[in-house]
Amino acid sequence: MISAYTGTAVRRAETPLLAEGRGGELMQLAAYGLYAATADRLAARRGRIYGAAVTVLAGRGNNGGDALYAAARLARRGAATTAVLTSHTAHPEALAAFRAQGGKVLALTESNAAALAGAALGADAVIDGVLGTGGSGGLRGPVRLLAETLNAARLQGQGPLVVACDLPSGVDADTGQVEGTCLRADLTVTFGAVKTGLLAGPGAAAAGEIRCIDIGLGPHLGAPSAYRLQAKDLAGLLPVPTPADYKYSRGVLGIAAGSDTYPGAALMATGAALATGVGMVRYLGPGAVARLINLAHPEAVCGSGTVGDTHVQAWVAGPGAGNDEDQRRRASDAMASGLPAVIDADAIAAVRAGLHPGVVLTPHAGELTALLRSLGEDASRADIEADPIRYARLAAQLTGATVLLKGWATLAAAPTGELYSQAEATPWLATAGSGDTLAGILGALLATDRTPDTEREPGHYARLAAAAAHLHGRAGALAAVDGPVQPSLLEPQIRSLVANLTGRPRRKFK
Repeated sequence: MISAYTGTAVRRAETPLLAEGRGGELMQLAAYGLYAATADRLAARRGRIYGAAVTVLAGRGNNGGDALYAAARLARRGAATTAVLTSHTAHPEALAAFRAQGGKVLALTESNAAALAGAALGADAVIDGVLGTGGSGGLRGPVRLLAETLNAARLQGQGPLVVACDLPSGVDADTGQVEGTCLRADLTVTFGAVKTGLLAGPGAAAAGEIRCIDIGLGPHLGAPSAYRLQAKDLAGLLPVPTPADYKYSRGVLGIAAGSDTYPGAALMATGAALATGVGMVRYLGPGAVARLINLAHPEAVCGSGTVGDTHVQAWVAGPGAGNDEDQRRRASDAMASGLPAVIDADAIAAVRAGLHPGVVLTPHAGELTALLRSLGEDASRADIEADPIRYARLAAQLTGATVLLKGWATLAAAPTGELYSQAEATPWLATAGSGDTLAGILGALLATDRTPDTEREPGHYARLAAAAAHLHGRAGALAAVDGPVQPSLLEPQIRSLVANLTGRPRRKFK
């Protein structure tokens, strides 16, 4: 599991080491890690370091110093290096080391910004050392033109490899917010700890691949502000039956989804839940939808009863409910049942305060906007997309539920403050039906959860929600290898991932 910390916490952790006079040591550790990561990517891209053209965008602080020292090491390997100084001053020792290795130094001005941007486009790699964790606001002045030029090329799949030093310049290290322009990276090499701002909102989209370099801050960091589950963390959260199990003990999931208008939502939620490994699905809904489900999934038990009369361990309610009053009532009853429940799509409009953490709300930014307004908080979709950590946590606190806010990086926020961020998904998953599949996966994890009440730590349901997002994202990425993703066809990928993650390898997909 990746633990993330705010930039404030990282700077605080550095303080005792700096007081011991170890600032130079920390900088060299960071610079070497930045050099090694950049060298690896350069070698992979062009076969060797020798002869590579590397441009460093160096600000005035330690971030620029890290980048200059790293470029000096690349110069020793035969790279042709150019430093573009974005401020009137630069880290003096690092600049001297850079010059000693034959590096060319240019000062960025309004008059030469366009020419230097064009030159940077022709480099093999650009190291972004403009702003570090202490920076605030987006990029301004001539460096903004440089960033916009490189960003535009990257969107077209062109331009150099962009490596961010600690975090992409213009990204808030604590929140991931970007005020104006940031420089988007292919790789972010971060020091001491992963910064929270790299895991959420615009910061997550700008970070690219993240590598963390240990510089010895661990004993001083304190509690993380966010987490990201990795594949090895899922084994204990996924359902694995024992020889003593039977269909009821393996977990029964109730699904109140779909309507005559949107029958597909129920089909996809049911299929995803079965592929994840739930013992039984009990479906409640219109007869026409039930017949479609049984054609595709004859093992599902379908009916038209009430939530109170249906014996399950967890619920999925809301996907595709539309204007079906029976389904809307079932969603409200599921929220009030005391059982874990996934409340998705149309059912989110009925959410009110007073829920419990086992209720997991799964809004996208637009749905969260409406929910917050119904709770007396005015936030636009743009506000939420700019600072999703703030609003996911706010919604969890106001409702008492766990909130799984879907996005480029999907956030799972517990009402007690714990936060997870998952970014395994492919953009190909941004399609109709994707959320229904995610709801089914999450419902299965809730229904099969065997953790005793006494062992459920704060944030337990946020962790399960994050696990569902991880599994959903990876299944989509697997499917995208063969082309555009069709959520109704994700079941084989989900099933194979569950098998692999729980230690039962299956055949690989072509």
